[in-house]
Amino acid sequence: MTHVDLQIPVNDNFSFNECLWFLNRNFDDCMHTVYTGSVRKVLLIDQLPVLLEISMSRQHLRVQVLRGEINDQTEPFIRNYITEWFNPDEDIAAFYKLLIRHKSLAYMPEAFKGLRLIGIPDLFEALAWSIIGQQINLPFAYRVKRRFVEKYGSSILHDDVLYHIFPSCETVAKLNPDDLCEMQFSRRNAEYIIGLADAFVRGEISKQQLAGLSDFISRQKALTNIRGIGIWTANYALMKSLKEPSCIPYGDAGLLNALMNHNIIREKSDSKEMNTFFKKFPGWESYLVFYLWRSLAPTEKEKILDTTVRQTV
Repeated sequence: MTHVDLQIPVNDNFSFNECLWFLNRNFDDCMHTVYTGSVRKVLLIDQLPVLLEISMSRQHLRVQVLRGEINDQTEPFIRNYITEWFNPDEDIAAFYKLLIRHKSLAYMPEAFKGLRLIGIPDLFEALAWSIIGQQINLPFAYRVKRRFVEKYGSSILHDDVLYHIFPSCETVAKLNPDDLCEMQFSRRNAEYIIGLADAFVRGEISKQQLAGLSDFISRQKALTNIRGIGIWTANYALMKSLKEPSCIPYGDAGLLNALMNHNIIREKSDSKEMNTFFKKFPGWESYLVFYLWRSLAPTEKEKILDTTVRQTV
């Protein structure tokens, strides 16, 4: 049976427009394409590409199949993927109450109303992307990512537009570091990504295996045991792929800048003050990090930030 129109319920505090803004914030992400009121993404399901268009319709996300076919067995995969991607069923009201109590963050529930922690459901993609972004600025990281995806990933053509699928771990594991260095990967990061892919192929790591571990520390340790994955990379991937609620990517330049912008820390090395601050948001640390990242690129409606922050100094 082929389905061309699926519906995924959303929580009251959900804004598809805010999520689209995040997905389309001028970084040329090749893994999806944002249009007015919708986003298109291709998934590989049973080794066949399926192009989806996601939009908002009343109190649910509407998912249309533009290319490819799905059936009763593959429909749950699509639902789960989009739920992990957009997090539409999370009730963030408690998080907003905590934000309102903090003077310099009280503007966020209104300025970023309904924004969800946008995920990267594929664990290999989340880890590979975080390795690509190590020690380089975001615009350059996205350019390197595009070269990598366009050369080693697959794609589907629809209405004269190419939609890309992230390279598989099987493909990447067969590469030589020189192949990636030609794309301006550092040799170290090229070796890290190929080694990571090999670990997935050998079954040394998987999302299912990681999710089955007993606690956050165990999952973090399982990742940091892999060469090239430190605390920052592990926490980023756990936040984005497994939706761990208490991840703090320590040392992240954007996070530190956002904390300083809001007068939460005075020096980037002030880890004690940073830890004290995050303890005020138990169980919402990952969401708080995500909202702080969001604050680094305000749009027109967030200009209230300047006035609000100045008033709390």
